[in-house]
Amino acid sequence: MPLTASLQWNDTIDIAWLPTVLDGSFSEIYFVDCLTQRFIKANRAALNNLQYTADELKTLSPLDIAQNMTSASMLALLEPLRLGNTACVNFETRHKRRDGTSYPISFRLFRSPDDSSPVYIAIGNDITHDQDAADALRLSESRYQAIVANIPGLVFQCTYEPESVANFLYVSERCEEVLGIKAANLLSNSQLFLNLIMAEDIPDYRESIRNSMQRQLTWNWQGRIWIEDWQDIKWISIRATPHQLSNGTTVWDGVITNVTHTKLEEIEIKRSKAQLAELSSHIQQVKEQERTKIAREIHDDLGGNLTAIKMALALLKRRMPQADTKLIEKIDYINDLANRTIESVHRIAGDLRPSILDFGIVAAIEWQVKEFERHIGIPCRFSSSKEDISLNLDQATTVFRVFQEALTNISKHAMASLVTVELKQIGCNVMLNIADNGKGMEQSDRLKPNSFGLRGMLERVESLRGTLSITAEKNAGSFISIQIPLN
Repeated sequence: MPLTASLQWNDTIDIAWLPTVLDGSFSEIYFVDCLTQRFIKANRAALNNLQYTADELKTLSPLDIAQNMTSASMLALLEPLRLGNTACVNFETRHKRRDGTSYPISFRLFRSPDDSSPVYIAIGNDITHDQDAADALRLSESRYQAIVANIPGLVFQCTYEPESVANFLYVSERCEEVLGIKAANLLSNSQLFLNLIMAEDIPDYRESIRNSMQRQLTWNWQGRIWIEDWQDIKWISIRATPHQLSNGTTVWDGVITNVTHTKLEEIEIKRSKAQLAELSSHIQQVKEQERTKIAREIHDDLGGNLTAIKMALALLKRRMPQADTKLIEKIDYINDLANRTIESVHRIAGDLRPSILDFGIVAAIEWQVKEFERHIGIPCRFSSSKEDISLNLDQATTVFRVFQEALTNISKHAMASLVTVELKQIGCNVMLNIADNGKGMEQSDRLKPNSFGLRGMLERVESLRGTLSITAEKNAGSFISIQIPLN
């Protein structure tokens, strides 16, 4: 129990209760003779912790059990009490138990004012748990600092006020390495961070942190900063987790990393992909132009020559004597051969560039549906929202070629018994939907290295700033949707 420097026996304290009070205290309480420096008495808590009996303790002095105390240090502690300069003295030491073990203890030391038999009264508390907690905290902090030192970025903690700046409460030593600002400077002036952000990126930065605060979601932001000392633009990435304090303030713990190298690579990859897409689109256009040219030449030149041959054969047959049956049979054979060749010419020219496209995309799709039914034998239903949808040559060719590829895939792999095709114009977009009731496909099927058909469809559509989506599950059929802007 707490004792004061003015402890004295009077009518307000029944001295008979003193042993009960002392032995009931969880604190260790010692009475030491000021003259002999020997223990006079100790309470039960002290005796139990030291493992001594009351008689054994009376033969000892504080110096016998205090490991890190000397006569000189003891006198230095007692002198202010002896002179009356202070009411109590606080100090810490380590007590040695009878079995040789020791423990840390924190004391408040008083001196009885009774000059006839002055005593020192020491009230101590075992601080083993406090020191263990402090050691654990130091170890934890040491581990934290080691982890932070090895994180390739700036570790921070901050708060945020609307229409203000992130107020940094903590930043790691990598601050200067990432932002070009000393950690101490940023902690004293958080505005320095906002000053780094490029003006064009500040609205997005503010919106991202406000959204994180309002929805209590992870704060993710990437943007550019200008570092004056380096005369360079850097890309940084912020990723932080928010949590709300009891007063409603949101605090973020996170990391700021320099992602300039990654971002520049990403930009370069996007640029390369755009160039490849542009090249692919150009190749497709050139290829379609060549196919159109070849189809026209085949149709005009070969078709014209074959027609002339048929006319010559008809003239020759009329002038041939009827009795010469063998020659007439030869002429009929050559005529049939010319007919089959003309059909082949029409088929090859149609494969190269269907002339039906000249009548519009609706007529071309409808024709291809009938051809699919006739050659493959799978029922195919077609519907269009309009009788005619106006597309330019590239758009019409792309939609038609993608449709042909989709039908080819269905005939080869789907094992379907019905195909449904829908063509419609929605605002400034044309949409083509192709559905079948076949076995569908798994995700792995779409990622096969040799899936050039699907890849070609996607590249064709993307070349016109369109989108292609495939919904297909095993044993549940497939659904392909193509959407291309008209302007």
